[in-house]
Amino acid sequence: MDNLQLDTLVITCDRKSELPSVAQQILTFAADSRIMLFVGDLGAGKTTLIKELCMQLGVKDETASPTFSIINEYVGDASNSIYHFDFYRIKNEDEALNLGVEEYFYSGNYCFIEWPERIERLLPDNFLIIKIKGNEGEKRTFNLTRYE
Repeated sequence: MDNLQLDTLVITCDRKSELPSVAQQILTFAADSRIMLFVGDLGAGKTTLIKELCMQLGVKDETASPTFSIINEYVGDASNSIYHFDFYRIKNEDEALNLGVEEYFYSGNYCFIEWPERIERLLPDNFLIIKIKGNEGEKRTFNLTRYE
């Protein structure tokens, strides 16, 4: 990845009830970045954060991890699609290409991507990485970095 790092932000929260504020800070920091990469260990809270981001974007439907379907589509307030990817189960980048991921990535819609390291060479130039570190209990640290 030879992208230019633009900006960074660290957000911490002590409890799950603070996630709406965290999600708002992330959306504000993201600016025009519609591709968000979620990095963290199993159970770090990637899917939970994505659910909150979807809520902040006006998604009314239930959101769930697309572990088996690989891609879930939601509709937000502005009737824009929001795509949630979970690449944990793919074996190689060809599988992702066969799903047509490039069309999603260049659609201008939000794309929330779990396990992005499995498709690193397919990612567009402009994205936001959100590294989630689980501390004790519900405490989380979110390290955000914007790239272009």
